[in-house]
Amino acid sequence: MPGRAERNHITGKAGNPVLSRRQKVRKHSVSSNDYSTCKTAEAVCQGHPDKLCDLIADSILDACLREDRMSRVACEVMITKGRVVVAGEITCAKRVDVRFIVRRVLEKVGYKPSRFRISVYLHQQSKDIASGVDVALETRAAGVSDPYDQIGAGDQGTVYGYATDENRAMIPAPLLYAQRICKKLDECRKGLVVKGIKPDGKAQVTVEYACGKPVRVSAVVVSIQHDAKLDQKTLEREIRLHVLTPVFNDFPLDEKTTVLINPSGRFVLGGPDADTGLTGRKLCVDTYGGLGGLGGGALSGKDPTKVDRSGVYMARYIAKNVVWAGLADKCEVALSYAIGKANPVMVSVKGFGSSALTDSQLTRIVNRVFDMRPAAIIDHLDLRNVCYTDTSSYGHFGSFLLPWEDVDMLDVLRNAAREVAESCCDSAVAANDADPNDTGGTGE
Repeated sequence: MPGRAERNHITGKAGNPVLSRRQKVRKHSVSSNDYSTCKTAEAVCQGHPDKLCDLIADSILDACLREDRMSRVACEVMITKGRVVVAGEITCAKRVDVRFIVRRVLEKVGYKPSRFRISVYLHQQSKDIASGVDVALETRAAGVSDPYDQIGAGDQGTVYGYATDENRAMIPAPLLYAQRICKKLDECRKGLVVKGIKPDGKAQVTVEYACGKPVRVSAVVVSIQHDAKLDQKTLEREIRLHVLTPVFNDFPLDEKTTVLINPSGRFVLGGPDADTGLTGRKLCVDTYGGLGGLGGGALSGKDPTKVDRSGVYMARYIAKNVVWAGLADKCEVALSYAIGKANPVMVSVKGFGSSALTDSQLTRIVNRVFDMRPAAIIDHLDLRNVCYTDTSSYGHFGSFLLPWEDVDMLDVLRNAAREVAESCCDSAVAANDADPNDTGGTGE
């Protein structure tokens, strides 16, 4: 990743008055933030009821896309003691066996399918919604021939993307380690490394920051369902040894770190028997742990014409590339859509004072470089050929196997940044030349 000196260099030529003023502000911002603060994020295991619903919904979505790449899917799942309810709108060229998919997911995660009664309430997508998505407002209004103008957004709303240079995954450190804990818990359970633990579990990590950078782990909380025969001391020892030690190998806990394992004590009754789960109820876990912007729509169970999903992925892709290109240390991208319209009605980019460019300049750069229409997003990120089941556990961001995690726009963004910086410089010079109060001399 580019260093700070290089970041300032790539945004404009030496002596650029617009950038030099911004750099002074940025330098002041860093010094004024020279203090410690703490940030916290949580994650959940595969067998957590909410996350189990996400996994079922995305498994149904993948099954539909395998049969028909143009499927329209908006699938919701609820699970409680002894019951699974699948509802929503699905338009697919071929029939998929929803009950079979549900049973397979339950068994894979560690629950007994025979204990659950499955109810399915599905119908096709509304023709009114489909007509707006199939033929976007731009095409209906002007009859344009651009194929990317043919698909309208599947809903209205604002979606967010976020990236930070705190780590290689470019997600907030507390979320990164909370996700790692949950993934390791599931691996230890399935591999019988830690015997007696069950599918339901959660983790929470608090990280202390200094000057905006993570410096130490302040607290770790782990709650994991277990057999009645497993005592607290044995559980704590096993979790520390087989989970926490490898997870924090690159960012070790210290003697002041608070570690709490099953702080409520007994956690025998768990999963759907103890807690009802719903699709989309773990939005913070899915995205940035509450440390980045959060839209109102769930991700899982939705095909890529829904900007709740594709828009979120594109916003993340943009933010990550902005940071990777060295235009900011952290970046948030907000995209607002109207149902049935291809082009977003609002694009906003924030650098949080970590950039030599203004937020307005960053927004201009993004608008120049990226096409944020749903059809263009689907095409560029190849969203009809993604295994969405892979995203439903341990977060949708941070895995280098996902197309929206690619960082392949470095040169294009840097060139656009130079052009925008030079344009702003030329505008500033022209404004000074046109100033009627500037006599051009010493005056009388």
